[in-house]
Amino acid sequence: QVQLVESGGGLVQAGGSLRLSCAASGRTLSSFAMGWFRQALGKERELAAAISWNGGTYYADSVKGRFTISRDNAKNTVYLQMNNLKPEDTAVYYCAAAAEGYIVVVLDEYDYWGQGTQVTVSS
Repeated sequence: QVQLVESGGGLVQAGGSLRLSCAASGRTLSSFAMGWFRQALGKERELAAAISWNGGTYYADSVKGRFTISRDNAKNTVYLQMNNLKPEDTAVYYCAAAAEGYIVVVLDEYDYWGQGTQVTVSS
């Protein structure tokens, strides 16, 4: 059974930065695609960034140029570096893993999910 545990969320002022981490256990995820989703209060969960097994990346237009997704397969960990944060980035951020391996943008195609970490950006 795969477990994903997110960390690194918190409260930050607009313009600030945070780095989220997603540590996996139970099996190695080097062949998996990984994604960072976010869900703001009252809104649907949306994909913010994804990375394929071989390092290809995808970013939602709303975060492009500000967020960077990366992975360290030796540590079985995925990161989301978030710079120049805006109040509209406030959400619970979820890490997800897809056995597919290549970039996955559809929520339902992810196989494993973390519990989420809250990111709050004050204006």
